[in-house]
Amino acid sequence: MNETGIRAAARTRRIAAWTVVAALTVLPAAEAQVAVRGRVVHTMAGPPIPDGVVVITDGKIAAVGRAADVRVPEGHRVLDAAVVTPGLIDAHATAGLTGLLNIPHDQDQLDRSEPMQPQLRALDAYNTFDELVAYVRSFGVTTLHTGHAPGELIPGQTMIVKTAGRTVEDAVVVPTACVAVCLSAAAQKEERGQSPGTRGKMMSMLRAELVRAQEYLARREKVSELDKRPTRDLKLEVLAEVLSGKLPLLVTAHRAQDIAGALRLAKEFKLRIILDGAAEAYVLLDEIRAAGAPVIVHPLMQRAVGEAENLSFETPAKLRDAGIPFAFQSGYESYVPKTRVVLLEAAVAAGNGLSFEETLAGLTIEAARMLDIADRVGSLEPGKDGDVALFDADPFEYTTRCIGVVIEGAIVSDVKR
Repeated sequence: MNETGIRAAARTRRIAAWTVVAALTVLPAAEAQVAVRGRVVHTMAGPPIPDGVVVITDGKIAAVGRAADVRVPEGHRVLDAAVVTPGLIDAHATAGLTGLLNIPHDQDQLDRSEPMQPQLRALDAYNTFDELVAYVRSFGVTTLHTGHAPGELIPGQTMIVKTAGRTVEDAVVVPTACVAVCLSAAAQKEERGQSPGTRGKMMSMLRAELVRAQEYLARREKVSELDKRPTRDLKLEVLAEVLSGKLPLLVTAHRAQDIAGALRLAKEFKLRIILDGAAEAYVLLDEIRAAGAPVIVHPLMQRAVGEAENLSFETPAKLRDAGIPFAFQSGYESYVPKTRVVLLEAAVAAGNGLSFEETLAGLTIEAARMLDIADRVGSLEPGKDGDVALFDADPFEYTTRCIGVVIEGAIVSDVKR
C-alpha cells in the first residue's frame, strides 16, 4: 500500500473509532436501568459485600446490598463480574486536552505564549471524542479531573468531567475546579532575559499578581454602581475567586523547597491549595499536615529523573501514616504517551505499603472528597451517580482485566482491558 493509501486507511480507522465513541458516550435514559452483580462489591461506604448487587435506575443508584436481599426490577439489564467497584477517579490528568494522535491539532494542554494565564478554561479545550478519553474509560475510569498541564507558571484552569458524553456540556461535572500553578523547572525560562528564570522570580511574579487581584477585588466590592466598577480583567477575576476561597490552587511541585514555597504562599494569602506531584512530600509531612493540604501523588511509575529523582513508591503509605489525604493521578508527560492509566499507577502503591481498601479509596472516595464531588461519585450508595467498574479479578493485579464500565446507568465500555 502506498503512502496515500496508508493515510486513507488510518483516517478510516479513526472515523470508525470516533463513531464507536459517539455511540458509547450517549447516555439515553432508556438504557440507564442496570443491575451489576459481583462476587465481591466494594462500595467504599462500608465493608465489602460478598455476592452483592448494585441496582441503577434512571442513572442513579437505587439499591446496594447482598443479591439475596435486593430485588432487581423488571427491565433492568444484569451484568456480572468477579469484582465490582465504584467508577474510578483520575485525580489529575490532561486527557481530553492531550490527544491520542500526538500531533499539533490535538495537543491543547499547554499554551506557551505567556507565563501566567489563569483565564484559560479547560472547558474550551476539552474534546469528548478523542480516543484517549475512551481508552482510559475502558480501564474503569469514569471521572477525570483534567485540564492544562504544568509547564508555565499559571498554565490555566482544570475541570471535572465524566468520561462520557457527546459534548463537553454532557460530560462536565465541575466546569472550573482549580487554577493550576507550576512551581518547578518546567515553568522556568532557559533563555536569558525571559521571566521567570529562577524560583525567586516565580514566587515574586505570583505574589505580585495575587496582590493585583486583591486590589481588583477590593475595588469591585467598594462600589455598587455598575458604571463605577473597574474594567473587567479575566485574569484577575479568576485569581479573585482563588483569594475568596471559591477556587483552590493546584500546585505542581516536586522539590521539598518548592513544596515549602507553595505552603508559604498559601499561608500568606490564606489560599486553599492541593499539592500535585510532590515527589519529596515525605520530607515535609508535618508541615503539609499542619497546612491542611491534600496531595495528589505523582504517577508512581513516573521516571525518577530531574526534580522527581527522589520520588518513592512508599510516599502514599507515608502520607497515610501522617494522616494526610491523598489521591492517585495519571498525570502528564511531555513525551509519548503523555497520559498514563491511573489504575496501573495505583497498583504500585498497593504493593508498597497500602492495603487493597486504602489503594481503592485513593482512586474513589478519597479522590472524590478532595475534589468536592463526593455527593455524586466515589462510592456506591443510593442516590449517587450510577458509575461502576467491573473486573474479572483483583483490579490491582496486572493480569486482571476491566470487563465493563457503567456511567450513570449506561454501559459505556465492554472492551476487556
